[in-house]
Amino acid sequence: MALGRSIELSLQRFHHRSHSCSSMAPSTAALSHGLVAFRRPRLSSSSASSSRSTNLRSSGFQCREILQSTRRVGAIADGGVAIGAEEANGLVEQLLSMVQSSDRGAALRSEHHQSVAEIVRKLEGLNIPPEPLQSPLIFGDWDVEYCSNPTAPGGYYRSALGRFFLATEAMIQTVKAPDFVGNSVSFSLLGILKGQVSLKGKLVALDEKWIEITFDPPFLKLGPIEAQYGKSSKVKIAVLYVDEKIRLGRGSRGAVFVFKRR
Repeated sequence: MALGRSIELSLQRFHHRSHSCSSMAPSTAALSHGLVAFRRPRLSSSSASSSRSTNLRSSGFQCREILQSTRRVGAIADGGVAIGAEEANGLVEQLLSMVQSSDRGAALRSEHHQSVAEIVRKLEGLNIPPEPLQSPLIFGDWDVEYCSNPTAPGGYYRSALGRFFLATEAMIQTVKAPDFVGNSVSFSLLGILKGQVSLKGKLVALDEKWIEITFDPPFLKLGPIEAQYGKSSKVKIAVLYVDEKIRLGRGSRGAVFVFKRR
């Protein structure tokens, strides 16, 4: 009985150490299951001396099997995470190179938009993080690097006529905890007069990916002129992917956005 108690205590200590390693969470579950199945045998006084060595050998074999299974599961889990992160980094770099110097997507041809959409789908499929709205990475200052619909992020300021007269210098979105969103478009009127249109809003999470933003009326600064005009507005956008470099979104009408962290 003392030997059996010693093995049980050793397994409990091993079980405790396994729980301290977060990277081995799947393995810990497997190990826990194995430990539930592995119980110290109840021995009668008459058979204790004859069966103790047999039970201990069997128990030792079960322990080795549990340990080997634990290591295999842990290696698979760690490898899967590493492969996912490596694939994501490669796709992110490829995506940024495609949208760079594209006037935020307005200068791209149809086939290039399709290529961008394909990379976005791949990154979304990686499910990193699983619930992006729960990640603090969504907060910060973001440059609008790309939109599949040029007018979606800037309205008529980003239409073909608007881009002709108002050269876009910056498009920035700021997201601050707990629920602030600010959009701004900085431009130059015919290369002479500087201007900016800004929006301030509040976001509400609709589910694990979709948010709704209610914006106040836009505020215009054009040289010495400052004025608020228009009406309040609402938009819905899904956060598809977010990491230290980029954030991907899709509007309720299907427009795809690529934001790059400033």
